[in-house]
Formats: sequence, structure tokens, C-alpha cells
Amino acid sequence: MLRGPEGRPLRVAHLTTVDMSLHLLLATELKVDVESGFETYGISAPGPYLAELDAIGVRHEPLPSLTRAWQPGADLAAARELLAVLRRIQPDVLHTHNPKTGVLGRILGRLAGVPVVVNTCHGLWAQAHDPFAKRLLVLGAEAVAARFSHAELYQNAADRQTLSRFVPARRSRVVGNGVDLSRFGADPTARVRIRAELGVPEDELLVAGVGRRVAEKGIVEYAAAARALAGKARFVWVGPQDADKPDALAGEEAGVEFLGSRSDMPQLYAALDVFVLPSYREGFSRSAMEAAASGLPMVLSDIRGCREIGTHGEHLLLAPPGDAGALTTALGRLLTEPALREQLGAAARRRALAEFDQRGVAAVSVETYAAVARAKRLAWSVG
Repeated sequence: MLRGPEGRPLRVAHLTTVDMSLHLLLATELKVDVESGFETYGISAPGPYLAELDAIGVRHEPLPSLTRAWQPGADLAAARELLAVLRRIQPDVLHTHNPKTGVLGRILGRLAGVPVVVNTCHGLWAQAHDPFAKRLLVLGAEAVAARFSHAELYQNAADRQTLSRFVPARRSRVVGNGVDLSRFGADPTARVRIRAELGVPEDELLVAGVGRRVAEKGIVEYAAAARALAGKARFVWVGPQDADKPDALAGEEAGVEFLGSRSDMPQLYAALDVFVLPSYREGFSRSAMEAAASGLPMVLSDIRGCREIGTHGEHLLLAPPGDAGALTTALGRLLTEPALREQLGAAARRRALAEFDQRGVAAVSVETYAAVARAKRLAWSVG
């Protein structure tokens, strides 16, 4: 067991923008920290998931002023709140996540004297097709923030390569991504129950996408494909609204039923026949990993963060982002070729079991903390 100075429990704090990220994206990593005997903190804006964090032994520290969007006044207030929290809890490790908190946390963590500052890049928030000004801003912010961390972890190799001129290879590592594999798989009872709840008979195909209701998830293109394929399946979308985002979709999209947030995702995946994610940007898609672990045939965007899920034609089908016609064609194949659905679903499940175990990702984080501590000759111990 890794311990802090004088043999006390190591204090590890994970920083995200909202508590939803702590619960939905980092739950397994937080559980591993707690099981390792660490004093484990989650720092974020407060929200509806505090009870879930408390249940796994995570101490939540709220930043009331923190928002997902960049807002200079609120960001300054959130920075003051974060500095106060760090000085009060005095973590041995600050592990930052999400674009905004990744930038603020790395800089403020070092200013607050946190001994080990580690960042995970869950997907650069600018890509080659974005305007030059946005790419310059994003890469500039990441380049500056990376100078304040002791280690940089990347969910995909493309992002590491993009930032390689700013981050020495000795301080960076591709760790991939994972999910709690024990939660996902075939569940005939749940399939019957969820489909009955939704009014979907067993002989009707059910297609779903999962993600926040924002344009960059490709929901507009998904709705266009649903309308083009009307009568061949039921098309639904699962996920919360995200009013803070400039591309938030508040209205309905004809052809798609919006189910809102669900707390029973493993059971819902079991009820599906096809999964789709036509996103424009992903770090390493968690919902696609969950769908793969559930043995679902998938159509994903041909982008970094989705290509890592599997190989086109072997584990899944890929379609160019923003191309409703290509998405329609790919979905149409899965809806009309049951053998292809079975083949891709089985291959996706095998790949998920081999590659997408989140406990492995969490173990790499702990190894990284220990490696930084050794390099800095910190008075940590193993015992």
C-alpha cells in the first residue's frame, strides 16, 4: 500500500468541472483509490451525484462558482475557491480532468504547493477542422498548463502526438480508457423489462445513442438518419441537456425520442439492438466502450476517440462525422443484416473484455503518482 509522509494515508484529490464527471467517468478510479487506503477527495461544482460519491467513500469538496463554460468572472471566483480547498485539505496528489479544470487545476495546484500534480487529457477540445483561432487558444492553454504538471496521461495516442512538442516523452503516457466491465453484458430480464417500459416489442429493432444533448454529439445527423430509416427501427437518445454549452440542443429532433438521463444504463444497453455515436469530438468514448462491453453492434464517427474502440468492419462500422448520408447507409446495413449485427456485437464484446478494463487505467494512475514521488524523492512509503 502506498502511504504518505510519516506513514499516514496518502491524500489524493481528483478535480473535475461537475460531480457528474466524478461519478460517471471516474467512479472506478475513485473506488480503486479508496480500496488502496487513500484519503480520496472529489473536487467539483456541487450537483446531484454527491450521495453516490459519499457511498463509495469519496469526500466531496464543492466549488460553487465553477461552471463548464469559460466565464472570466465565475472562473476567477472558482480559482479562489480551489486554492482555498487545496490549502485546507493539503493533498499529496492533485489529479486533474476535463479541459477547463485541467488548465486551472495544474496551474493552481503547483501554486498551492501540491507535491504531485497529474493531468489526464480526456480529449483535446479542438481538432484539425476547427478554426485556427480556436486551435491556437486550445493548444496554447494546454502548452502552458502542461508546464505545471509532473505527468501527463492521454486517453489516445493522437492527442499525445499533437502535444509532443510541449510535453517531453518522459512526462507523458498513453493510458487508454476503460469501464467497469462487471456491470455490462447480456441481461435477458432487463431487456424484457426496459423494452416493455418503452413500448418496444421484441420484433422491433431499438437503436440508441448516448451523450449530452449538444450538437457536437451528432444528434442532428442522427435524427436525419432516423427519418430516412423510419419504419425500420425505433430511434432514441439517452442523456441530459447541457444548457451551459453554446451548441446545446433544447428542442426536439423529429425522428428521435429523447429519454433524458438514465440511472440504469447497463440494463438499457441490454435492451438495445444497435448503438450509434455520430460525435464530432471524443477523447476515448466511454459510452461506446459500455456498448461494446454489452455486445452491441455499433456505428461510430470516424474520429480519434472512436477509432480506438475497434476496427471498421471487424468490431464496428465507422462513418465520417457530420455526414448524415454516410451515417444512414451504415445504420441501414446493421438494420437489414442480422448476421452482421451478431458478428460485430460479438467481436466488440471480445475486444472490450481484452482492452477496456478501467481498473487497469486506475492502476496506471497510481503507478504514475509513485513514479513522480520517487523522482522527487518524496517521503512516501510502501507498507
